[in-house]
Amino acid sequence: MVSRVRVWLNRTYAENVFFMDQLRRNPSDRAVEIHATHGDPDSPVLAAADTAELEPEGLSPAGYVEYALVQCVRRGIDVFVPRLHQSAIVAHRAEFEAAGTAVLAPPPEAVAVFHDKVIAYEAVQAIGVPVPPWYRVRSEDELVAAVEELEAGGHRACFKPASGAGGVGFRVITRSPFSLSQLDGFPSPYVPLDLVVEALRQAEEPVDWLVMPRLEQPEVSVDCLTGPDNRVRMAVGRTKNGRRRGFTLHEQWLDPARRLAEGFGLHYLSNIQFRMFGDRPVLMDVNTRPAGGLHQLSLCGINAPWAAVQLALGEDPGEVVPPFLGQDYSVVSGPRPLRPVALPQQRAEAAEPLPPVPVDSVGAAPQAAVGALPL
Repeated sequence: MVSRVRVWLNRTYAENVFFMDQLRRNPSDRAVEIHATHGDPDSPVLAAADTAELEPEGLSPAGYVEYALVQCVRRGIDVFVPRLHQSAIVAHRAEFEAAGTAVLAPPPEAVAVFHDKVIAYEAVQAIGVPVPPWYRVRSEDELVAAVEELEAGGHRACFKPASGAGGVGFRVITRSPFSLSQLDGFPSPYVPLDLVVEALRQAEEPVDWLVMPRLEQPEVSVDCLTGPDNRVRMAVGRTKNGRRRGFTLHEQWLDPARRLAEGFGLHYLSNIQFRMFGDRPVLMDVNTRPAGGLHQLSLCGINAPWAAVQLALGEDPGEVVPPFLGQDYSVVSGPRPLRPVALPQQRAEAAEPLPPVPVDSVGAAPQAAVGALPL
């Protein structure tokens, strides 16, 4: 009899309720039980899991690793999919393996390269993958110089943190003065340059921003599945152009994504994002984790989460090729149930409490759960 697979997702995005659904509906018809932890008692991933609990607050990365090891041993975790403190966790992969847990994440060297966008762009350029012009700025003078140089080339400047994920901190520079027009409608990413400069002058510490031209659509996110042998098993592009979403297997997107996944050892699931700079695709970002929209590949007949778990367990799924490309679609919000009480309940057979362990919390705001609907 084939044993069940026990998977743990730590403080992950709300959208990964669909990741969890796909694990349970796997084509191998294998029993899967999911453990989830989060800092927010109202995260829908806690309600979607078989067992769940709140993560303690205030741990350092090293303290979080200790907490995670205890979780894996006491919960019998077979595969750990870390988002919070990924860097610290993958540095201790051998300890998790000794506890019987496979860590579904790239090696520490790959995580370190793509944690800092400047280091990433320099490394990517070295292997011939095109990137947009970029400037690292820490002061108002450096910001103004970068903006003026981009505008002289006919580009609109934008900035974002040199390290970060999910579009947090992204803004577009405008020369228009602040006025009531910017208070109409929904909040906008556009910010007047003079207000940004004044904020930098008053800041107590320097910023660490990447300034670059505003890139054009389409945006293409290539979801990759790569084995520990650095061989890519899956590469499928998800296109985004306004509301319209779709899929692509065009090599102008897939070829550079494969080169990055293989060249930097982006093991298991990664997401590599491109946009247009002029008439050519350039790299925008690399995520060393499963993308929130990974489940959308189900519209192409692919269960990527399960293929990744198989790979982590040493069961090579082989080449994962979509049997068809799904029709264009849109993403809309949808309701998901929450736990009826503040502290997540456990399944009856897993209700034995864990011993208290000091824990850390560096959480990300949960995102709204979304589903895919065809256009």
